Amino acid sequence: MRLTQTRNDAELQRGERLLWIDGLTETERRAGYNELKRGEVKMRKLETLDNGAPIHCPGGMIHHWVGAVFIPGAKVGDVLAVLEDYDRHAEYYAPDVERSKLEAREGDHFRAFLRFRRHKVITVVLDTEHDVHYFRDSESRAHSRSSATRIAQVENAGKDDEREKTPGDDDGFLWRMETWWRMVEGDGGVYVQSEVVSLTRDIPAGLGWMIGPFVTSIPKESLTFTLDATRAAVKKHLMRKQEREKCN
Repeated sequence: MRLTQTRNDAELQRGERLLWIDGLTETERRAGYNELKRGEVKMRKLETLDNGAPIHCPGGMIHHWVGAVFIPGAKVGDVLAVLEDYDRHAEYYAPDVERSKLEAREGDHFRAFLRFRRHKVITVVLDTEHDVHYFRDSESRAHSRSSATRIAQVENAGKDDEREKTPGDDDGFLWRMETWWRMVEGDGGVYVQSEVVSLTRDIPAGLGWMIGPFVTSIPKESLTFTLDATRAAVKKHLMRKQEREKCN
């Protein structure tokens, strides 16, 4: 996470190649932008290296994905209005987000609670707390970083005997999560990119048939869903804004 943050800081300071597809060949980059404009979600698996070598992670698995979408007709402020509206994340990102609440805000610094429900062969419910900083780089650019400060697996979620397992003494479906968002206006809309690094336990011997699909596929699927849901929520936000303007 530290190495990924260093790379993010350097890219943002340069102000160039702000979307992952900008690092592709000219032909691939042009095709990628066309696909985004057609409404596709562009995804890529990443791996941060330490001095050119893979990062050793005994007993765990590092999942690193980046994705981008294009939201026509939107401005950076419209995307921020959705991302910062934590009290409504359970609406915007249902069913992945089951509960959401803004715990505190000081300017562009937010603390939020999110309950995730994720299903892939098995269902896992997680209570999470996040520390999020937003940065408005210019009228047409913004970025953020979100750190999950607490992650607790919930046992018997929604039942009378619901309880949180002690963090670290659970099934290890999510131990750590860091998220970096970028928003760049262009081509009559906003390009939105989200990069996520998460840590899970390794797949225990003999349980690959049950845990394997969850651990290996959920990170990519969750990010794809989040980007799609963000675009849909921003579009609804734009419709409501247009209706208010008509009334005025």
